[in-house]
Amino acid sequence: MKGPAAASGRDLRALARIVTDDRGDPPAEGLPPSLLSDLAQLAGCDFLVFGGTDSRRMTDWFGQTVPAEADDPAYDVSSFWAHYWDSPCSHPERTGDLRSLVKISDFYTARQWHSTGMYQDCCRPYGIEHELMLCLPDAPGWTAGPGRSLRLVFIRGPGPDFSGRHHDLLTVLRPHLHQAYLQAERRRHPVPRLTARQQELLRLVAAGHTNAQIARRLGISDGTVRTHLENIYRLLQVSSRTAAITRVFADRQRTE
Repeated sequence: MKGPAAASGRDLRALARIVTDDRGDPPAEGLPPSLLSDLAQLAGCDFLVFGGTDSRRMTDWFGQTVPAEADDPAYDVSSFWAHYWDSPCSHPERTGDLRSLVKISDFYTARQWHSTGMYQDCCRPYGIEHELMLCLPDAPGWTAGPGRSLRLVFIRGPGPDFSGRHHDLLTVLRPHLHQAYLQAERRRHPVPRLTARQQELLRLVAAGHTNAQIARRLGISDGTVRTHLENIYRLLQVSSRTAAITRVFADRQRTE
């Protein structure tokens, strides 16, 4: 069994740059393009795609391609979803494993891969031979949900596959990329300011109190508690107690 690949001085400098560089304001969705470009260079890929995949609805709620010219607006999305569940792309949903980095070659020999519908319809026309997929952990309430995942896909044409070195370097970076995405989301979606009463009520919700208990504690009616919660949900753009708590208190804990 092979041990971890040794990182060179060049690798360590690249990791340090990726982790420490100030990327400025985030884009409307996803991660800063300069960060994705550094990742593509580190992985030695022809291009990479970062996106939010919703397998239940068979769509991506956002997608970034680096370099941008590698993106093809005419890409056959319907064929991709037709083959999705029979391909390594569905590994996170089929196994519940968001931690492992996976390659096409983890599942198929080259001959087997070339015989699949995904390769014939979606990869061969673009010269795609190798892919390495990294999923980020579940994000906070505004992007999380059943069948939804954030994933980076590193793509190469004919030639060598991704190595153990690439796997290990990206594994080291995965927690940082997760935090970079969360930071970008916080800057894109700052928590709205709640009134003192709304904050007090939400703290009681977070402590596990029912509406009736909160009403007695605050000396108000059950209906007033419900109205406060409806207003809080509307401000936070959520639809449940759990999502409201996560939206407010998880963000505050990360910034303290």
